[in-house]
This record gives sequence, C-alpha cells and structure tokens, in this order.
Amino acid sequence: MAIENIEFALVNLTGTVGGVIYKNPSNGYIVLELETENHDTQNAESRLITVIGNLGDIADGEKLSLTGGYIDSPKYGKQFKAQTCERMPPVTKDEIRRWLGSGIIRGVGPAMAKKITDKFAEESLEIIESNPHKLAEITGINADKANYIATEYARICSVKSIIAFLSEYGFAPQTAIFTWQKYDNSSVDLIKKNPYLLCGEGIDADFETVDKMAFALGIDSCDTGRVKAAITYVLRANADAGHTCLPEEVLRGGVCENYEISRDAFDISLEDGVKGGEFVVMSGGKHTRVFLTAYYKAERYITDKLADMLKMSAKSKQDYTDEIAGIEFAENISYEELQKEAIAGCLTSSIFILTGGPGTGKTTALNAVIKICKTMKKSIALAAPTGRAAKRMSEITGENAKTIHRLLEVDITGDNLLTFKRNELNPLSRDFIIIDEMSMVDCLLFEALLRAVKLDTTLILVGDSNQLPSVGAGNVLGDLIDSELVPSVELKEIFRQAAESLIVTNAHKIIGGFEPELNIRDKDFFFMESPGDFEISRLTVELVKTRLPKTYGYSPIDDIQVLTPTKIGPAGTKELNRALQAALNPKSREKRELQVFEATFREGDKVMQTVNDYEVIWQKGAEKGKGVFNGDIGVITEIDPHNGSMRVNFDGRVAFYSGNMPMKLEHAYAVTIHKSQGSEYNAVIIALTDRSPRLLYRNLLYTGVTRAKNILIAVGSRRVIAAMTENFMKTNRYSCLKPLLIARTKKEKNKVLPPD
Repeated sequence: MAIENIEFALVNLTGTVGGVIYKNPSNGYIVLELETENHDTQNAESRLITVIGNLGDIADGEKLSLTGGYIDSPKYGKQFKAQTCERMPPVTKDEIRRWLGSGIIRGVGPAMAKKITDKFAEESLEIIESNPHKLAEITGINADKANYIATEYARICSVKSIIAFLSEYGFAPQTAIFTWQKYDNSSVDLIKKNPYLLCGEGIDADFETVDKMAFALGIDSCDTGRVKAAITYVLRANADAGHTCLPEEVLRGGVCENYEISRDAFDISLEDGVKGGEFVVMSGGKHTRVFLTAYYKAERYITDKLADMLKMSAKSKQDYTDEIAGIEFAENISYEELQKEAIAGCLTSSIFILTGGPGTGKTTALNAVIKICKTMKKSIALAAPTGRAAKRMSEITGENAKTIHRLLEVDITGDNLLTFKRNELNPLSRDFIIIDEMSMVDCLLFEALLRAVKLDTTLILVGDSNQLPSVGAGNVLGDLIDSELVPSVELKEIFRQAAESLIVTNAHKIIGGFEPELNIRDKDFFFMESPGDFEISRLTVELVKTRLPKTYGYSPIDDIQVLTPTKIGPAGTKELNRALQAALNPKSREKRELQVFEATFREGDKVMQTVNDYEVIWQKGAEKGKGVFNGDIGVITEIDPHNGSMRVNFDGRVAFYSGNMPMKLEHAYAVTIHKSQGSEYNAVIIALTDRSPRLLYRNLLYTGVTRAKNILIAVGSRRVIAAMTENFMKTNRYSCLKPLLIARTKKEKNKVLPPD
C-alpha cells in the first residue's frame, strides 16, 4: 500500500500494535506503538517502536508488516515512518482476544473478549462474521448485542477491505477512506461493478488511474459507465480551466480520441447522462453545447434573474445631479463627465457595472456613491471574492467589507456540500450591494449571490474588464459587458496624480498594445535585465531577501510578493518557492516541519490556500468562524508533526488545519499571476520567464503589473515583455451566459445562439 515518497533506506518491520496514540479518520494518519518481532540492529535495544504514517484505521493487537524508514523528529525523537503496510490477521486465540479487547468494537472490552475467545478460541472471528447468533450463548450477550457486534465487525472489515482492495491498484488510504465515507459497507462491491464511481465528487480520484483499475477488472472500453465518467472528467477538467460548457464536437473529439471510445458509444452514453440529469445539451446556432448540469443551471438562473432586474431598472429613474454636485462641493472635488455618469448609473439602475483601469477614478466614483447612499439613509453591503480584496476594499472606502462567502453566510450540509444561509428564502436585507474585483467572480458564485439579492436591491459590480477572468468556470463580467444589456460605464481618463506613477502609465501602455517604458530609474517601475531563468531566480531571491528590505524597509513576507506566469522551470513558482524558503525561512531545530507529499511546510512559511475549504475553523480575537478560500495567503505559526496539524495566520484570522486539510496549501513566496488577482502588494517582483510560451500574453502582464501598490520590478528580458505586450490573446472561454441573456431579454428562448 503506497503512502508517499520518502527518502531513506527502506527497512522491513513486523510486529503487533501495542497501542494507538493518535489517529485521524479523515485521512488515515495514525501514530502507534509497535511491539516488534524483528528490527534492525540500530534499534535492537528497543522492543516498542513509534510508527507514523497514513495507514488507515488500525487497532490495538493487529499484526502488521511495514516497510519504511527511521526519521528523527525534533520534538518526538526517533520514529518509524511507514511507506507500506500489510495487515496480518490475528490467528491465535491470544491474538484474537487482544484484538477484540482493544476497544475496536465499542462495548466489547477485555472481559467480554476473553469470554468470546474462551468459548470459540481460534474460530471467534468466523463465528462473529458468519454465525453471530451463537454469541448469545455467552452470559452477558443477548441477541441484540450479538447483532450489534456482528454489524460493527462488518463495518470494520469493510473499511479495511476497501483500503486493502484499492491499495492493490495504487490508491492511497485517503482515497479508500473517502470512498468508505461515501458508500459505507458497500464500497468494495460497488467499486468492483463500477470503478468510475471513484471519479465522483467527494472522492475525486484521477480518471487515468481509475481507468487502469477498470481494465484490470475487465470493464469494457465502451461500457456506458466508463464513457459517462470520461465525459464528466473532460467537462470537469475544462471547468477547472474556466469553461462552463464545451461544443459537442470538441467534447466528442477529446473523449473519443484520448480514451479510445467509439462515436456511437459516446452518443449513447451522452444521451443516457442527459436522461439521468448528469449533463445538459443545449442546441442552437452554429454549435450544440454540453454542460455539467450545475453550470447550465447557474447560467440559466443568472440569465433569468438579471432579466428581471433589468426590467426593474426600466421602471424608475431619478435625477441625482444635485446630490453629485453636493458631494463635489463638500469634498472640494470636480468629477469628470464619465465619473458623473457612473455615479448616477450606480444610483438609478437595479444592476450596474463600473469598470476602469488603475488611476481612472473608480474608487473616487465609488466613494461618492457610498456617501450619497448614506446621506439618503440607504443600507449598504460591500464584498469582494477574496479576503485580501475585501480588506483592500475596506481600506479604500472606509467601510466594512466582507468576502462574498461571508456575506452569504457559507454553510456546510451533513453531506459536506456547500450551501449558503442567504438565498431566495432568506435574502440579504440591503438597499445597495457593491461587489469589487468582479472579474474574479465565477458563474457558480455569482448564481449564489443573485439568489440572495432581492429585486428591489441595487447591485453594483466593480472591476477591471482587462484583468484575467475568474479562476473558476465562467466569464461573468466579460459576458455581461459584451451583451451590452447591463448598464455600464468604463472610466478611461488617467488622473494627474495617478499619471505620475510609472506603474499606472505602463499598465495602460501594456493594455493598449504599446511597450512599457523600461529605462526610467527614478519612478516606481523598474526593469532588470536577466539573461536566463537561473539568473532570474538568483536575482529575485536577492531582491526579496536583501535589496528591497535594505532600501525600503519592506518585510520579505508581508510586503513583497513574487509573481511569475508559470509554475514550471527554475523561475516558475515551484522552484522559486524552494529557493525563497531556503533563503527566508531555512531549516532550523527551532522550527517544526510537516511533510505533505513533495512539500515541506515549516513554521514561519508563507502559504496560500489552493481551493475553497469550508470546514477549516478559524479564530480572530473573540470572533470565530469557518472557511478559508482559494487565494488566501497566510503564515504558518505552529506545526504539530505528531498529528499532522498546523495553524496558519490569515491577516489576523488564525486557522486550524488537521487531517487532509494541509494538502490544500502550497507555498506562496512566489505565486502565479493568475493566483494574485484581487490582491495588492507594496512591492511586486515579476519573474518574466518564457518557459510557458502560451502564457505570454498582454492581459497576464497587465494583471501582474497592476498588483503593485508602490514598487514594481520586472526581472527578465525585453524580448519577453515585448512578446507579451504584442500578444493580444484574451482568454477565450466557452460560456453561454451572453447568448442566453440576449435571447431571454428578446423573449426568444428557443433561438439561442451560442458564441463561436
């Protein structure tokens, strides 16, 4: 049973579990004492050995055969880290008595275990499994108790059997435990019949690995279950890449060519999936589109809700000229005409979009809207997609802002599914709701937001349409603007004070297709020529560790952020994070560590949450809550390697990670430009490697530059900057929000024209 890659000399260890010190049922991590039968000469003096690893649900008295190696823990001393584990069933009367008496079956203690084994000896487990009614022959065990013991024994065996079964095909214990949590005692039988259940949500096993297992089990390549799983896998992979749907011919080609599936089998399975509610097929225009059902429902709901909101906008118009003039007088400010139009639009429309690049006065216009609303005694809610974006929104407006998830009061059902307490039945009671960094909002989150917005509430969407689209599926802001149906204003004039910033002027040059100014040395935008990736990496580390802190007093952790287009190569995020961790937070006996697959997390490390996790508990002073979200950046303050847990400080919210939660973190000394959206840093260093040519495009460079608040340093070659500036390859995404909205407003529901 493979656990993880460990670098040490492998040793075989056999023995009996003398006691379980700690175990985490969510990921199978366990710490136990093993009474060894054989061990290497270095440890011959010790009979009890501490064993750690993701071994699953193990109980006292079990016989184990382990492969692994010895490690030295600064806190716990020498331990055996198990890489593989083979269970050896208890055979003798004494072994069975000890195992049953360990408490593995609640209500069966040492005394009852002795009674059972005294009567049935080596046949005790067979009696429990096959003839549990015989247990009632023992004093103190009635028929109900006998059935309970048999049921619990079957449950324990099912957990062990799914771990053992899946380990034969290379799956880690976490996958087995997730499977058992979803399918309980039926896990092995169900997976044998349809291995592709492992690809479902909540287990999320890799399709290729499951496919190998399925072929080994004799599943036909055109089996409907396999083909539907392949369709789902391709659609989910493309959703992760931003697409809410795919043209049917694109989907068919990807599934049939990559997984050797016939067109007939594809068509039959797609139809079967549509009947079963797994997929939605939408015809019309040049293409037929295929959706995972959740994304179709999201785009359809957004369409219908916005159409209703747009009708509300048409019913009421009010002149706010006097109110705008009053703010100008009180603040000694003069708004330009587009700003006045934007302020009026925010106040008069049920839904309004305010966009513009850096230095164009979005914040000034937004603050005017907030002041007028407060004068009118209107209630306001401010929110943004990430914690950092919400914090920045609070700073620039002086008003309290939340993440959208917190605004909607995120909740988790008993089935561990995401829900929000705020919805159609419990809407947000605000007159105005303002959402910043709207380019980051995907279609599922926007659907959830709209469900909580009352029709008489004004919704203001603020963002920069030239930023990259959301990490999640959809192109919501771009589609709404392109539909030309939602009232919007794009601010374009760069104000005088902002024009003094080379960061601002270069950002506008880049998005306009002009090369940025790279030769000026007395502003806030610096270019440092570096001949190759290794030199880029070396110079980046030097800037973060020494030069910027020395010159400007910046904290390498809190003030400086390294960005790069890609994860790969010496100047990609993976290698830069290793180099920066070694430079800024080197290995030390005073700092505890936790190994999570390839990553070594260390106290003091800068880390980023990579997916939304609604189960993470956090505390900020007296305030408590749950949920850490994709893109949140924090610092590890405490690690307990003994039980695989840690605490991470996210801007004052201290979150507790246990079980498999640390798997959803990665180092954040360097992050991709895409991951930096919605954040602003005092100093940004962009490592401009050309390792991934498909990522060298204009909007990516623009997004990276606009993350810098005070200083931007571009490290790389002029050639790469020129190539990115020239490449106007906007991120194209398959989505039907725009044509659905157009068709809905024209009341032509049966004439949907999906985009080319």
